[in-house]
Amino acid sequence: MTEGNNRWILAIDPGSKESGYILVPWGSLRPTMMGKEENGQVLDIIQGVILALATEEGVRLDIAIEMVESYGMSVGVDVFQTCIWIGRFTQQAKNTIVSGMDVHVDYVTRKQEKMALCHSMKATDTTIRQALADRFAPGEKNFGKGTKKEPGFFYGFRADIWSAMAIAATYHDLKITEEE
Repeated sequence: MTEGNNRWILAIDPGSKESGYILVPWGSLRPTMMGKEENGQVLDIIQGVILALATEEGVRLDIAIEMVESYGMSVGVDVFQTCIWIGRFTQQAKNTIVSGMDVHVDYVTRKQEKMALCHSMKATDTTIRQALADRFAPGEKNFGKGTKKEPGFFYGFRADIWSAMAIAATYHDLKITEEE
């Protein structure tokens, strides 16, 4: 995980059973680890990332989790189960604190992602993916995925990993604005 960087973002797109995640260094946001796993495994990944980064001195880990928000419509059991997992992910991060390790947990909403990446509440998954491709892989075909022979910036990405990347980029941009 060493990238010569002392600040990282672990972004999580939570689901009721499985969640997408991505680990990126602050600044370049180039993915170093990503996937979609059952939620129990994501708990282990959170702990593993914290423990792995704790071996380096002066590291800060920002864990950005997409937060459920109300749109004024009725919701089903999956939404409530996702809320439980958001709480469990937060608890895992806070219970895995290692001495000298700076870990922060924060939340990003879908509305924040749409506005930060597309500047429109009408943004869809496709327009968000295109905004990410335009930013990190301009001019590359296939949303910057590339091929097995010549992998692009987004090689290996699929649905929930794109969402996790949108969370990471949004969180990064919002925090840079706040910290200035």
